[in-house]
Formats: sequence, structure tokens, C-alpha cells
Amino acid sequence: MAQRTAPPFRADHVGSLLRPQKLIDARLKFDKHEMPVEEFRRIEQESVREVVKLQEDIGLQLATDGEYQRSSWHRDFLQQIGNVKMVQNNLKLRFHTHEGDTEMTPPGFRVEGKLHRPHPIFVDHFKYLKSVCHVTPKITIPSPSNIHFRGGRQSISQEAYPDMADFYDDLAKVYREEVADLAAAGCRYLQLDEVNFAYLCDPTLREQVRAIGEDPETLPQTYAKMLNAVIQGKPADMVVAMHLCRGNSRSAWIAEGGYEPVAEVLFNQVNVDGYFLEYDSPRAGDFAPLRFVPKGKTIVLGLVTSKTPQLEKKDDLKRKIDEAAKYCPIEQLALSPQCGFASVLEGNKLTVADEIAKLKLILDVSREVWG
Repeated sequence: MAQRTAPPFRADHVGSLLRPQKLIDARLKFDKHEMPVEEFRRIEQESVREVVKLQEDIGLQLATDGEYQRSSWHRDFLQQIGNVKMVQNNLKLRFHTHEGDTEMTPPGFRVEGKLHRPHPIFVDHFKYLKSVCHVTPKITIPSPSNIHFRGGRQSISQEAYPDMADFYDDLAKVYREEVADLAAAGCRYLQLDEVNFAYLCDPTLREQVRAIGEDPETLPQTYAKMLNAVIQGKPADMVVAMHLCRGNSRSAWIAEGGYEPVAEVLFNQVNVDGYFLEYDSPRAGDFAPLRFVPKGKTIVLGLVTSKTPQLEKKDDLKRKIDEAAKYCPIEQLALSPQCGFASVLEGNKLTVADEIAKLKLILDVSREVWG
């Protein structure tokens, strides 16, 4: 078996990387209007150049901008969609950590009028990444389902959208326009960060979804149809992957439960090329749902945790890859961290040295397993 020459690669990663303190400080000052935009952009672009070089020096076949050109994995994108406003969430979420649990109500989104795309959103982010990258540049964007999931029907203007089918059509159109512009800029590796399929695997969250008037049994089909409309018309040589996780904020997570409730829809009704799946702990269940994966799709096993500094053992990772291969052929498998290292500005509770060690481990194991 050989390493892959097209993404997803045998050794891959989800997207976000720990931000240097200089960038964190600059972002905080900029957000408080204490730093000129020119100075902030200089620090931001310098940091992107450095993190791209870090990935290239490790030996990865891809590089992201570390999500350095945003403060959050999703808010910076979603708030730029016309008539989307960030509001108090209707869905209470319990965040789990290794130190204990805490209940939080993270912001949700309200659609106050007809959705539209007033300007390109992350296209300039990609253009800068591509300009400093010598390997395959990969851009990540939040899934459109995030606009709907936390508030449901009640978060969508009845006046603008008496028929929810029109809402999903307009939302897909916004994303199609962004995907088209990314493609025109040279993007050939795109990742949709789709947490809500994984949230629908958690019995507690499924009950909360029912409580806001939605049906957890039919939402996967609804989201699959919308996601297919998003990537409809993409270039044939653009690889689109989907990342699923159960929450990732400062080493905390939200959802628990295996992929079984959504697996058949996820793998067979969503027309993406690959899936980054969280598999770093028992909260993600076993590998049996991989039996639904059809030929031609790649499963990137997130066996290395980005939440804690402890370095996994090679033999443990290889054993888990062998277990997964009982359900999905090993030539369709790859390896990555379970999530990004810094989905929000502050990042997870580990160091850059820990992050580098984990990425190098993934690369070493991929070479030993796949050649």
C-alpha cells in the first residue's frame, strides 16, 4: 500500500492549530479597537506564514492557515452571511472536561431576513494561505447546519421564510457562491465542519432537539440534502471532506455517543469524498458504523486527541486502525487528530511542542501502516 497523492492524505489534520501569544494578544487588542488594522494584519499574516512552514517542516502533504485568520471556527464565517445575527442560544449544552462538567449556553444564530452573501467570506483567507504554501492548501468552513441546529424553526424568521424549504435553498445558495469563489481562487481541498451530525448521536441532545420542535430522526436527511446542494457544481477535482466532532473548546466537549444513529445517512446520502471522525475516546463509540461506508470514500480516523498533552503509543494506534479495518478496508482509511487544536482563540490545554509531537506521531504511524 502507498501514501495518497490526493487528499484526504494518510496523515492529515483537521484544521486549527494553537495560536502564538503574539497573535492572541493582537486579536484581543484589535477587537477592542486598540490596534490599527494594518498592524493586526501584519502580525496575522506573519503568524500564518510561520504555521504553514511548521506544517511543511513536519512533512505533512497539506497545510492550513491554522484558522489564524479568524477567532472562532464558526462565528467569523456565519456572522458575515446577510441577515444572520448572533443571539442567545435556546439549546443548553453541558460541556464535559477531564476536571468536571459545566453547563453553558453558547451563542446561537437568528435569521432575521432573506439570506444572502454580501461579499466573499473566507476567500481572501484562502488566497493568502495559497500564496505562502508549498504543499496542498486546505481551507475549513463551518457547515451551514450550524445556522439552524441550535435554535430550530423558531430561530428562522417566519416572515422571511414561511416555508423552511426556501430557507434551506437560500442557505445552500450562499454556500455555493462561496465554494465557487474558493474554487476560482484555486482551492482543491475544502472541509466542512459539521458537528451537528455527531450531536444527533447523543441521546440527551436528541431530546433537546425534540424540545425545540425539531425531529432528530429526520434532521440528518434534511442536512444531507442541503449539504449536497452546497457542493453541487463544484469542480470535479475539488476534494470536499466533512469533519465531525462532539465539541472542542479549551479541551472541553459536549456530545457523547457512537455514530450508529446517523451512519447510514452520513456515509451514503452526503456526497463528500471523505470524513474526519472523532475516535480518540470511548465517547465516540466503536467502529461498527464504518460498515456503511461505500467504496471510494475515505475515513480519516481521529485517533490522536487534541484535548490533552499525553502522547499516544504507536502500537495502540495501529491496533485501533486494525480494528477499524474490520469494517472498512484499510486502503480507505487514514489518520489524524480527532479535532483541531484551537477551535477558539484560547486553544486547548496543551503546548505547541505537544501539538508538533502529535502531528509527527500521526505522520510516523501513517508511513508504518500504509508505506
